[in-house]
Amino acid sequence: MTAAADPPADPPGPPAARDGAVGEWDGRWLTWVRRRPAPSPGLVHVSSGAAGGAVAGLLRGLTREQAADGTPVGWAVVTGTDAFASAARLLRDLLRDRADPAALADPDALRAYRSVLAALALRLADGVGVGDVVVLHDPPTLGLAPHLAGLGARVVWHCHVGTTAAGARGPAAAWRALEPELSTVDAVVSALPEFAPPTVSRERRHVFPPAIDPWSPRNRELHPDEVEELLGASGLTSGLVDRDPAVAVEQRGPVPSRAQVVLQVSRWRRREDLPGLLLCVPLLPPGVHLVLAGGHPADDPADREGRAVLDAVRASLDGLSIVDRLRTHLVLTSARHPDRAGLLLNALQRRSDVVLQRSLEETFDLTVTEAMAKRRAVVAADVGGLRQQVIPGRTGLLVDPADRHAVVAGLRTLLEDTRLRRDLAARAAEIVASRHTVARLAADYRRFAPAECLATPGPLAAR
Repeated sequence: MTAAADPPADPPGPPAARDGAVGEWDGRWLTWVRRRPAPSPGLVHVSSGAAGGAVAGLLRGLTREQAADGTPVGWAVVTGTDAFASAARLLRDLLRDRADPAALADPDALRAYRSVLAALALRLADGVGVGDVVVLHDPPTLGLAPHLAGLGARVVWHCHVGTTAAGARGPAAAWRALEPELSTVDAVVSALPEFAPPTVSRERRHVFPPAIDPWSPRNRELHPDEVEELLGASGLTSGLVDRDPAVAVEQRGPVPSRAQVVLQVSRWRRREDLPGLLLCVPLLPPGVHLVLAGGHPADDPADREGRAVLDAVRASLDGLSIVDRLRTHLVLTSARHPDRAGLLLNALQRRSDVVLQRSLEETFDLTVTEAMAKRRAVVAADVGGLRQQVIPGRTGLLVDPADRHAVVAGLRTLLEDTRLRRDLAARAAEIVASRHTVARLAADYRRFAPAECLATPGPLAAR
């Protein structure tokens, strides 16, 4: 993907590094990354969680684009108690259809969620004015909607998560539980049509395709020498140990300089069937190396599934032959060093010959978009939102993820046909550049900007 010559200025720092505490008992739960310029009405984004999350990475680029476009834009990050975090995680998992809807039968299931957000809405009033459009991102922030609407703001909920499975019980239960909040929003934005709550009228629903920030550490251009330095410092290509605090590499030997590389970047989740993926290694052409990369589960004490899956991957790896163990590598990035980890994943994608996304179920996967932007050929599972990213035979290949031989056949096709690999990658990069960047997302958001910010107001602004 070709970017402009100079990126707009970044927001003034990551979440939890700006403005400090606001208030006493709940002060540590609210951080302003960027204050909306006063007194003009504008857009205020509210997200949750840490600086290294996917939504935070997106908002860093989006708010930069919006500010450069002249929109008065702010961004606040909220957190809360452990009980709040548990409830927010439950809602997120329900929307992905990965939690039992019966958990909502407990009358206290969302009590902490709503009480924490009610308190934080009062704190947010300091940076939100009448006429502002407040965009709440994902389930952890939706509970702010009734309170912010009461302050005279217009509220948009942007849902980045969901499932494409028909008849899923989890989302239906979440929509019922969240009806008091959904009834107060002016509009809902979803990454895919299937993610939108059917309880919201069609005229209030909007689909904004997911986007990447071409200036972020994960996506900015890297000189080949920088790629070599990053991978060498990690130990992946040099065999050095403990040189880079942002990564832990588990391998029997380094990746040779001329070896072909297949890369999968994913979280350590059962739906990825990563232990099963290792069974493909003996079927790959000799000399091809497989790299599995993802965040280190140890960074999140609550991530029991991640630790269990990683242990299963290690056990599966031990079952391979010595030769196949030598060409299999695990890369665990640290959330404590998000920018450095992003650069490393960027370098990994650029070093790879083929990027694989084999998942038994998947929605829209931005790691596939990132690889396509970098002109890397992609083999993806023929499931869910991946079908909306990859055009078979034009921008990549789709395969049955449950058929190990089909996965290997797709990889072999691209590894052995350099011209096809380059043609698919070039077309994929063109599509990402036109459809999936934060510049396009910023243009989509203009329909919600207050009338004072635009020569031609969007439908929400005109209400």
